[in-house]
Amino acid sequence: MDEFVLRALIAGLGVALVAGPLGAFIVWRRMAYFGDTLAHSALLGVALGFLLGVEPTGTVIAVCLGLALLLVALQQQRGLASDTLLGIMSHGALSLGLVAISLLETVRVDLMVYLFGDILAVAPGDLAWIWGGGAAALLGLAFLWRPLLAMTVHEELARVEGVPTGLVRLGFMLLVALVIAAAMKVVGVLLITALLILPAAAARRLARSPEAMAAGAALAGGVAVAGGLAGSLAWDTPAGPSIVLAAALLFALSAALPKRLAA
Repeated sequence: MDEFVLRALIAGLGVALVAGPLGAFIVWRRMAYFGDTLAHSALLGVALGFLLGVEPTGTVIAVCLGLALLLVALQQQRGLASDTLLGIMSHGALSLGLVAISLLETVRVDLMVYLFGDILAVAPGDLAWIWGGGAAALLGLAFLWRPLLAMTVHEELARVEGVPTGLVRLGFMLLVALVIAAAMKVVGVLLITALLILPAAAARRLARSPEAMAAGAALAGGVAVAGGLAGSLAWDTPAGPSIVLAAALLFALSAALPKRLAA
């Protein structure tokens, strides 16, 4: 196996390992559109990183977290429905990022890399960031697992039982931002949400417990990465979209299973 393919596989597996369990909560809490909004704002973080002359990873996390906090503040005013706010912020942040990058006259930026990923160009330094950031995200998710699960089942009851729902929600947003920053190189900002929700949705029908679904989502994500890379090399298709397509096929297979086998 060529070295660049091996690096791509290792990078993709690192993202799948953390995106699966985190995606399970996104599916349970019906936050797919929220994840899409944060992913789109990542491009604005990239532009800000180039503008400041710093590594874009940090600015991506900062912009995602700032947008999440702004969304929470706007939701409390109850002026607009949540889905309307998400739609405005998602497309507004993506458009602002595209315009900002186009105005960077002294920097040449390949937008396709950030929009759809370039996993075959992953460098050893990217591997260190993906696996290091993924390990930190998994540790954070393990720490938040019980209170986050309690909030997912019944948020008001969790609050009465003493769960600091505001801090837990903020921690979850930070984890999503961290995973988006790590996955940006693999599938790009337009497809990150798909890699979060498709493996989790595929594992949902086969799992008997939350922990089993999280583990199944990580496994399904790993299979999608391997299958997508294999298809990309065999048919010369874009690697990022091929990985997402493989995840979509896994979901279709799980949905096609008879109910008694999926139960």
